[in-house]
This record gives sequence, structure tokens and C-alpha cells, in this order.
Amino acid sequence: MNNDSTALYAFRKYGNTVLRAAFAFCGSYAESEDIVQDIFLSLHTSPKSFNDDEHLKAWLLRVTINKCKNLRRSFRFSHTCSIDEIDQSEAIYEISTEGRELRSQIAKLPRKYAEVIFLYYYEGYNIKEIAEITEKNENTVGSLLRRGREKLRVELEKEDEPCRETIIKTL
Repeated sequence: MNNDSTALYAFRKYGNTVLRAAFAFCGSYAESEDIVQDIFLSLHTSPKSFNDDEHLKAWLLRVTINKCKNLRRSFRFSHTCSIDEIDQSEAIYEISTEGRELRSQIAKLPRKYAEVIFLYYYEGYNIKEIAEITEKNENTVGSLLRRGREKLRVELEKEDEPCRETIIKTL
């Protein structure tokens, strides 16, 4: 893969993955689209070399997480909210009621737990890969994942609905 086509190749292969990750971390579909555009534009204007597709995907997710963190720290993010945007984002993803509730509970977790849970369950990375992406120790990632699951389980058990029992059993 030459440098001219790296961004296009990455977008075609991982564009949806990056968009889902951005949406999971920032919760805004419009902001997620902007982040995705920034990431692939920077990859196009400043090409990088990658060992393989997994290295490329890990880099894209790391950059996505960093851009989402920067967005969450920005003044604009902390002072804006659109109800229309929330309705639109849920319609686009067509998430089941259980999925929406679970995503909502994950979003309420502290960022350090939500990040590893997303990468583990939604993106399918193992603990070693998550450690590389987040630049943390493997034992730390395992602990964060375990504690995050426990916190999520406790929060889900507080809600007394039958659909949550299925989710709780999978944690």
C-alpha cells in the first residue's frame, strides 16, 4: 500500500469502526463525523507507515480516543446539546432498547472503564491489544476491565427490568 492510497484504504476498511468508536466516546453523531473527517484528512496529508492492518486499526482507534478526549475538554462540547441530534443518532444506528440502555450505562461509567469496555466488547480487542492502544500496562487494563464490568453490573442491578438480566449474565 503506497502513501497516496493509505488514507483511502483506511477509510474504506475502518471508516465505520472509527465512526462507531467516536460516537461511543463523544455521544454526538455530528461531532463523530467531524472527528472521523479530521483523522482521515490528517492521515492523507501526513501519511504514516504501518506494519499491517492491525497496526493501522490500532493507530486509528488511538487517535480517535485522543480526539474525543480533546473534544470533551473543549468549551464547545461542555456547553452545547441538541435533542434533535440525539434522536437522529439513535435512528441512524437502529440500536435495540437493550443496546441503548447498555450504551447509556457504559457512558455513565468513568472514562477509564468505558474506554476499555468499548475496546474489549465492541471492537473485539484482547487485553494485550488494549494495553498497546491505550498505552497502559496489561495488568492495569485487566483491572480496569474487571472493575468496569463490576460497576456496570451494579448499576444494571439497580434498575429492575427483565431485559437487564440478560445483559448482566453476559458481564
